[in-house]
Amino acid sequence: MIEVEQLAKSYGEFSAVRDLSFRVGPGEILGLVGPNGAGKTTSLRCLAGIIPPTEGSIRIDGRDLRQEPVAAKRTLAYFADEPRLFDYLTVAQHLEFIARLYQVEGDVPARSRELLAQLELTEKADTLPGELSRGMKQKVALACGFLHAPKVMFFDEPLTGLDPLAIRRTKDIIAAQAQAGAAIILSSHLLHLLEELCSHVLILVRGVKVAHGTLEEIRLAHGGPDVSLEDVFVRLAGADAGQ
Repeated sequence: MIEVEQLAKSYGEFSAVRDLSFRVGPGEILGLVGPNGAGKTTSLRCLAGIIPPTEGSIRIDGRDLRQEPVAAKRTLAYFADEPRLFDYLTVAQHLEFIARLYQVEGDVPARSRELLAQLELTEKADTLPGELSRGMKQKVALACGFLHAPKVMFFDEPLTGLDPLAIRRTKDIIAAQAQAGAAIILSSHLLHLLEELCSHVLILVRGVKVAHGTLEEIRLAHGGPDVSLEDVFVRLAGADAGQ
């Protein structure tokens, strides 16, 4: 579903990501971990086709992102850490717009109502973004992203600004998307969240992959079966910082 080979992204002489290769299959959730400035968001933005990589190849659902950008992007959804909505479209109008943009087939109104109910947005259907809390805006972004049933999903700090109940429900929704066969990359500083949800983990430090594998493989390679992901992260990130 997601195939990345030797991805690199440079800004002038600064190398944000170097020689990054990995694969995420259907039903898998890859946790993307790293300290601030490690290259996580840069990597996700390259994978989503928002910025071009300097080197390497990206395949989304079998389509080369460079050669077939539109076809590849139709099968993915990117959820940024800061939800970006249109000021003068209501919640319902956002879904209508996305449906037209992605040429969603079937009973779009019914699908929209289902998503709004699932995300507790039914009563906000006729509300403009300026009247919504940050957490509500995040939910609108999720509804829009799920509408075209993407096979690939990228989440960049998806739980920021959500209350505890919304966090639990969002986690359940992400898990359900994977169970339905989506390939997911989830970037978060909430390492306990990644331990709950993710089948695999990739740790970046200064743009370089320093660990990659299943949670069990990561633990065994860096301390033993009972070591936490937080302990592994501190050990690897701390070693890089000279601690």
